[in-house]
Amino acid sequence: MKTVRIAAAQTPEYREDVEAALTCALEVIRQAEAEGARLLCFPEGFLQGYLTEPEAARRAAMGLASPMFKAVTNRLAAAGPMIVMGMIESEGEALFNTAVVIEKGKLIGRYRKAHLLKGERFFQPGTEAPVFTVDGLRFGINICYDTGFPEAARKVALTGASLLVCCANNMMPRANAEKFRDVHNAARGERCRETSLWLISADVTGEREGRIGWGPTAVLNPAGDVVAQLPLEAPGLLVFDIESEP
Repeated sequence: MKTVRIAAAQTPEYREDVEAALTCALEVIRQAEAEGARLLCFPEGFLQGYLTEPEAARRAAMGLASPMFKAVTNRLAAAGPMIVMGMIESEGEALFNTAVVIEKGKLIGRYRKAHLLKGERFFQPGTEAPVFTVDGLRFGINICYDTGFPEAARKVALTGASLLVCCANNMMPRANAEKFRDVHNAARGERCRETSLWLISADVTGEREGRIGWGPTAVLNPAGDVVAQLPLEAPGLLVFDIESEP
């Protein structure tokens, strides 16, 4: 059985600073290339920040056909791995919490977050569960809170995918972060057991205005076991080999 090397970035949080986010991304991409990764996942809202203020989100949003987004993909044209990156997308007047899939600077597709927290209700929910393939490995995407809902992972499993890629941002007030510290992987493990999917997550780390992000950035197997995880509270790159279709 052939294996595919996948990777996930645990990064600082960048808010309304696309240049800083891209500078970070390019450095992580270089590390992932050196490790031979073919798929690289970034956190939720990575490009412009996980912005839950409607005015800030609208100010930062990009249409996928816009010159601003084209400038982003041009910066990623030399990247070796296929990239899954969280961003704030605009389409007309609608805003979406989106993960884009980019290969060699070309937009391959997108996934829009389907399950929205109370503070995200100015986003429109996504309805589709696209499937993507890298070196024979079929994968779908969930974004953070989506993994709390069995149907979100089930939609991915029904596409014939074997991997669920989870872009996340768990920057929370410290009391909430403590409360949920061990909950994220537990919930994701349930989704793996229900669907027999592998899962890789990418999350943010650091502190901001009384909030803290620990991660976790991890790989879970179809039994729901954590088989690889980065240390909490530090940026890093998680690399893992997963079996693809023969």
